[in-house]
Amino acid sequence: QVQLVESGGGVVQVGGSLRLSCAASGRTFSTYDMGWFRQVSGKEREFVAAISRSLGNTYYADSVNGRFTISRDNAKTTVYLQMNSLKPEDTAVYYCAARDLFVPGTINAPHVYTSWGQGTQVTVSS
Repeated sequence: QVQLVESGGGVVQVGGSLRLSCAASGRTFSTYDMGWFRQVSGKEREFVAAISRSLGNTYYADSVNGRFTISRDNAKTTVYLQMNSLKPEDTAVYYCAARDLFVPGTINAPHVYTSWGQGTQVTVSS
């Protein structure tokens, strides 16, 4: 498994931007699909965005499409989540995740990801 460490969370006003980073250990980063999920206390963890291992295809939840951008730098073994036009409902703990097993049609499913970071808090104040 790969070890993941998120950073970049914080407090931002409505309409502002943040960029989250997720640094991964290990030499096989390029063989993992990477995802971002978020969770509000008392609610289930929800999919935010993902990027595939080979072609770098990107996937987004409808709620963030057009506002968030996921990217990866395999040389730096880091995945990013650029968040723009932030809304109060984006407030959550954001988690980075990695999966090496390819299961078609499940890139947005938390249960197929085997490595998780510790999470970083994002708070959008109105």
